[in-house]
Amino acid sequence: MPVRPMPAPSNAAAPTALPDPQPADRPIPVIVNRAGGTAAALGVALVDRIAAAFADAGLTADVRAIDGRDIADTVRTLADAPVVVVGGGDGTIGSAAQARVQSGGGALGILALGTRNHLALELGIPADLTAAAAVVAAGLTRCIDLATVNDIVFVNNASVGLYPLLVRWRDVERGRRGLPKWLATVPAAWATLRRLPHHRLRLASGAGVRQVVTPLLFVGNNRYILDRGRLGQREALDDGLLSVFAVGVHSRVGMIWLAVRTLLGFSDRARDFAALGETAAFTVVSRSSHIDIALDGEVRRMPTPLRFAVQPRALTLFVPEPGAANPPATDGAA
Repeated sequence: MPVRPMPAPSNAAAPTALPDPQPADRPIPVIVNRAGGTAAALGVALVDRIAAAFADAGLTADVRAIDGRDIADTVRTLADAPVVVVGGGDGTIGSAAQARVQSGGGALGILALGTRNHLALELGIPADLTAAAAVVAAGLTRCIDLATVNDIVFVNNASVGLYPLLVRWRDVERGRRGLPKWLATVPAAWATLRRLPHHRLRLASGAGVRQVVTPLLFVGNNRYILDRGRLGQREALDDGLLSVFAVGVHSRVGMIWLAVRTLLGFSDRARDFAALGETAAFTVVSRSSHIDIALDGEVRRMPTPLRFAVQPRALTLFVPEPGAANPPATDGAA
């Protein structure tokens, strides 16, 4: 087993105060992926809504709505800015985080303007634009881990197998039928299960080597919870570890039953997973020279082997005060 068993997750570190999020009246750069789920829904009102939200929070924002593929390069040009805010989904946040860290920049603010916004939800960052701008204005920051595969950052999770294939099929359905993501997922899931690919992988870490045959390898940035009612959540984002799940079920009926039992909190760790545990770094070797991998829900093709690692507390983010309640979204940023 190349990874050690998962202990109970630890509590998150307390946030610290940034002296001044906007020194010398310098406008805060706000870089937004205009194609993000909520950002696209706001349409032509996007820039004005965000600028008004920051004004309500007592800050001046230089809002730029750009293509998602240009996010990283734009953030790199802002290395000297003490604060940069990025709006989009988890994939956009991951690209911005990598650029921010590599360029030696400072704190990063988040506007939850994607489709699911898992990281923002776990950090307690409000969907409401004015409330999210107020989080930046308050100046409380927290350092979280970044995970990497072949030096590419992901903030939540990475997966090989079923999920990347599902995303590919979902995009085909969206393009062919003009369906929204959630609806296109239904026929995509059926097409994925009909194919049910299996990958022969070798997982190697300092603890040893494990050969697995699996339809899905899932790697989480920190510990993911499988308990009922908390499925997919993390209690800490700064433990310096990757969680590793290699599904051991190989039939279509078995995968459907596993999904049901997992949602109900009744998965059997010994029976359902060929590998389960945590590690700071490990390598995945495949028979294929390249493999599809989903990083925070966005699929890319990567050369093998896949080298996973964690960068402990590498990214500084603006976060709400602990225990603060999130207001409902009132400005289109649901």
